Amino acid sequence: MPLLDQKTWQSRPLSGPEYTVTEPATGDRLGTVTLAAAEDVRPAAEAAHRAQTEWARVPHFVRAGVLRKAGDLFAAHAEELREWLVRESGSIAGKADFELHVAAQECYEAAALASHPAGQVLPSEAPRLSYTRRVPVGVTGVIAPFNAPLILSIRSVAPALALGNAVLLKPDPRTAVCGGFSLAAVFAEAGLPEGLLHVLPGGPDVGQALVADPRVPVISFTGSTAAGRAVGEAAGRHLKRAHLELGGNSAMVVLEDADLDAVISTAAWGSFFHQGQICMTTGRHLVHRSLYQEYVERLAAKADSLAVGDPHRAQVHLGPLIDATQLSKVHALVEASTGAGAKLAAGGTHDQLFYRPTVLADVDDRTPAYAEEVFGPVAPVRPFDTADEAVALAAQSPYGLSLGIVTRDTARGLDLAERIPTGIVHINDQTVNDEAVAPFGGIAASGTGARFGGQANLEAFTELRWTTVRGDVAPYPF
Repeated sequence: MPLLDQKTWQSRPLSGPEYTVTEPATGDRLGTVTLAAAEDVRPAAEAAHRAQTEWARVPHFVRAGVLRKAGDLFAAHAEELREWLVRESGSIAGKADFELHVAAQECYEAAALASHPAGQVLPSEAPRLSYTRRVPVGVTGVIAPFNAPLILSIRSVAPALALGNAVLLKPDPRTAVCGGFSLAAVFAEAGLPEGLLHVLPGGPDVGQALVADPRVPVISFTGSTAAGRAVGEAAGRHLKRAHLELGGNSAMVVLEDADLDAVISTAAWGSFFHQGQICMTTGRHLVHRSLYQEYVERLAAKADSLAVGDPHRAQVHLGPLIDATQLSKVHALVEASTGAGAKLAAGGTHDQLFYRPTVLADVDDRTPAYAEEVFGPVAPVRPFDTADEAVALAAQSPYGLSLGIVTRDTARGLDLAERIPTGIVHINDQTVNDEAVAPFGGIAASGTGARFGGQANLEAFTELRWTTVRGDVAPYPF
């Protein structure tokens, strides 16, 4: 029996409009879901709050067992879930398999969190036991985007549940199934008690209601910097925590001793993986001038060699952009860049939602596709002459998510990395990397730091409580 029988996608009725689930590559209808409306948030939060009280009291090994079972189910249902990721989000098969692998690992790592040490015994001036203990926050709100829909939902949902919380998940409507209802189906089959996970696909009004609801003290948001600012401001007004993982315009610095035979494939992957629709995408290639011309020519040749098409029906390197709005944004940035003097070395064209991998040379600070986050398969390349200049160029972006440095001298690469503000650094690799065991997050316009992954999840989804215990009532002078 299919995991995603449409009749079981939603555990409670929603009151928003019907929404057609569409395949970006073809425009075909894949199914229909009912979206949430803002008024659906309150009853979902109330139900989650009631269920969470009991879930927090469940022994840790029971919660861990549910998470381990969920991890197994992502593998058991891989074929069905892969097809949804490919068809609904436009992923190539390899990217879908990577999401499924990470989803399983997130569940296994979250299962281990349930039995981690929960606090510390503290010294005290008084004759008492003094200790800290991490306790669940209660109900966590998770707002996830379309680009890596399964990973960017599960990385918050799994640890939040494992640590004794309930979750309200608002996936992007464009990926409501693979980024939302698939998780609900997996956890239901894994034995998660009813009422702990509510899927509420919808628009900004649903997100606003989620942030405002008093039963949701923590918001985990992944999305654009503009939307993240709005979420952070709203959360601040309601005095609640918001973990914000936002956009990026990550640089890959290629020093003069780099081996171009090895680098070009890495560079292409950094910019063109999933059509560039990744927050960590290599958005700026900073290349030593001695290698610059050859680098541009070889990266352009690599771009021209990549197959673009329907990932469900052909073996391709790039699938479609998510929709016409995203296509228009990407193409407008490319045209504005060439209009401002950038040289189009490869790509710059599209057929429906299929955008050719694009290489831009002769870019500078005024080039829109260099200065802004494109979120498309576009690789701007800029030369530098000295290491100090490379540091200055890499650091001048308002973003600070990921950084790649390529050099045969790893000590030199680490030294350069210390001078460039960023949340993630990869020496001799491109900027797109993710592992369930690693803290993930950016700084500045890329977000509020490493709040996801590994030990960071303990801070993200628990509160630290101080408790003291005396054997008798404390005496006071009045």
